[in-house]
Amino acid sequence: MNKPVQDMSIMKANSENIVLFYPHVSELAKSSVMETLDSRWIGQGPKVKIFEENFSKKFASNLPAIAVGSGTDALHLSYILAGLKPGDEVIAPLFTCTATNIPFLYMGVKINFADVDINTMNMDINHVRQLMSDKVKAIICVHYGGLPCDMDELQTIANEYNIPIIEDAAHAVGAKYKGIDIGSISDFTMFSFQAIKHITTGDGGMLIIKNIDLIDKAERIRWFGIDRKSKQAGIWENDITEIGYKYQMTDIAAAMGIASLSEFDEQSQIRKSLFQVYEEELAGCARLRIIGSGYKDREHAAWLFTVIVEERYKLQEKLRDNNIESNQVHFRNDRYSIFKEFTDGKLFPNMDKIEDDYLVLPLHTKMTVEDVKRVCSVIKSGW
Repeated sequence: MNKPVQDMSIMKANSENIVLFYPHVSELAKSSVMETLDSRWIGQGPKVKIFEENFSKKFASNLPAIAVGSGTDALHLSYILAGLKPGDEVIAPLFTCTATNIPFLYMGVKINFADVDINTMNMDINHVRQLMSDKVKAIICVHYGGLPCDMDELQTIANEYNIPIIEDAAHAVGAKYKGIDIGSISDFTMFSFQAIKHITTGDGGMLIIKNIDLIDKAERIRWFGIDRKSKQAGIWENDITEIGYKYQMTDIAAAMGIASLSEFDEQSQIRKSLFQVYEEELAGCARLRIIGSGYKDREHAAWLFTVIVEERYKLQEKLRDNNIESNQVHFRNDRYSIFKEFTDGKLFPNMDKIEDDYLVLPLHTKMTVEDVKRVCSVIKSGW
């Protein structure tokens, strides 16, 4: 397949262009930040705690929540809390943002990459089963685009080996699996508040933890290994007994998060409505298949709208010619040299089938129904 010859750099956001992503920052979020900047606390302070509590109440059945500086921070923290050690093995998705897997390189953990499911672009459950052994100490799953994985099947496998599941739910704020919120299911669940996610705090993350006994440790590791509550109470013994990191969230970021939570239902509905318009407009479109459509047992969070298309580059070029931005957002991790030791000689036939064929179309709260119909009209005119 020939690659595009024209410029495919990031498009400017203007009245003519429909861009792929656009951050959702409301007026309430802006005013909340300004109010925080005039307060005593702009680093980690009381608003971080409020954000944690509000987020957990809305998405995680009041399970303990730890707010951090990025989704990657939250993942690394979860891997530490899960007890992973150098030489341990994990099963993780081949197809994901590298943030899912890079923390394992910090830790000396061996990655067994699971192939992609060509119908969902989540992990292939059958391949996960094939990769299991007594050496595997955790399963990490990603809900691609906002469509939950088959959590029952994954949990069955995890239970057989008595190991935790860690959900990378960076795409999946507001998603549900069999009526249960993503965030309320597994041992650990990470959410991302990076610039273009459903909820943005500029950058940031949240880790939901089922085991309440791990919370004090999580809070120490988030802040250099210091017992911050004891230090602020004046009773800290001035000792650090475990390696910590600077992974805390600031009150400036939390102020954005609190405001965004109060408006989440409205902006989530916009995204889901646009997703549905795409589904309706592109249903039956020749040479194209929608990823994540038609599932009745799980609710899509509508972060990405992805299609599998013939001659993807030609369609991408045609969309570009019509001032519409599209792209492949995440890539197979075995293409990156940093993971070479885990992928040499390994075969991923499902990923091979679709790696040149998937394309992400614009979906964000700056778009209108008319914008979606414009994108679909260009597609339906052929390429």
